[in-house]
Amino acid sequence: MKNKKEKPPKVERSKIVVKSSSIHGKGVFAATAIKKGEAIIEYKGERISWKLAEKRHPHNPKEPNHTFYFSLEDGRVIDAKFGGNAAKWINHSCKPSCEAREDVFNKEPRVFIYAKRDLKVGEELFYDYSLDVEGHISKQMKKDYECRCGAKKCRGTMLALTNK
Repeated sequence: MKNKKEKPPKVERSKIVVKSSSIHGKGVFAATAIKKGEAIIEYKGERISWKLAEKRHPHNPKEPNHTFYFSLEDGRVIDAKFGGNAAKWINHSCKPSCEAREDVFNKEPRVFIYAKRDLKVGEELFYDYSLDVEGHISKQMKKDYECRCGAKKCRGTMLALTNK
């Protein structure tokens, strides 16, 4: 849900570090203790239309379902492959330690990642991607977007399964 706010939250890049993840590829880890509710990083990148995002897809033909897209409520997409930052490396989990929130600052939607609980030094940051796709979600689609989080109540996919 978008809220109109005057000033975006302050974030300190020194609070996180990008390194290899046991879940998938690169991950983002707490370099210092992070308090519950704290804004950690903004999800940055080029703002484009879904039409252009579909033309650019896939970013990597060897991994066609791996992108750095973040869908905005106004119908556009943030493509972190272009002008993105460390936020693009935050992995998915069905039991996330963080959440993404979209708010409007000076008439422009922006996405920040917030801690859902206190995070310890060295802990990997995760949020639930809840990827939305149109139409029926097939077994193959679930496999294509397989979740590797290992949570007790893992739903097995990074796709949003509500209302399907």
